[in-house]
Amino acid sequence: MSQDTGLFTCLEVIFCYTTYMTNENEDKSLDKTKGNLNVPASKLPPATVHQHGDFRASFHWRVFRVMSELVDGWQFLADFSDTKTVTFFGSARFQEGYRWYDEARKLGQLLAGIGFGVITGGGPGIMEAGNRGMAEKNGKSIGLNIELQHEQRVNPWVKNGIGFHYFFTRKVMLSYAAQAYIYFPGGFGTLDEFFEIVTLIQTKKIAQHIPVICVGKEYWDPLLNWVDDQVYGKFQAIDKEDEKIYQVVDTAEEAFEIIKNSPERKEF
Repeated sequence: MSQDTGLFTCLEVIFCYTTYMTNENEDKSLDKTKGNLNVPASKLPPATVHQHGDFRASFHWRVFRVMSELVDGWQFLADFSDTKTVTFFGSARFQEGYRWYDEARKLGQLLAGIGFGVITGGGPGIMEAGNRGMAEKNGKSIGLNIELQHEQRVNPWVKNGIGFHYFFTRKVMLSYAAQAYIYFPGGFGTLDEFFEIVTLIQTKKIAQHIPVICVGKEYWDPLLNWVDDQVYGKFQAIDKEDEKIYQVVDTAEEAFEIIKNSPERKEF
């Protein structure tokens, strides 16, 4: 077999698998009654483990699946390229009536009023609140959720959604082309996503002008004071300039003022 023939055969396999995964995602209904799956990620049922010898458990097949999810994700987001989008992060445990759920919902409503869209992880808590505020004002409410064996984990306020098998491919899409990143109080996942985006901006992999906004001084101030006192002050592990990457506010209105006046992100 020539190198060209081998390449085309490989591309055909990728194309067929990508087409299969795309059709499969399109056929899956975002059923609004599946509240039992709208739970924090740590509470989700365990993933199916394929038996030894099943080709789907091989690293080779995983490469194709990862490629398919990246292709599908970018194809999905391309449909919203004419809309400025803001990505919301935060705890999946907060419920309506809790201060930060209500602030996230309010921010979604404010952003919808000026034509922005909201992208979340499609789950409960802060994700649900952001989608809800956007949907209530007829804005573009987008969810990039986690795909389970037979169903999708999605909150009822997502109007356009897609499911991902891998958490890391979903994270790529959550950070892709956002006009701003909003972080409400949350757990390890929220902190992971916050420090990852800060690192990408610090190392100039993402444009410097994109707002990174932490909402909730009672949550963020102790952590970021530690960063200033210890990481910068005592250990000199970062530069003082790095602390200007993010801003801390206490209300949806403050976050909204920063977002609405931010320069448009055009590199995509």
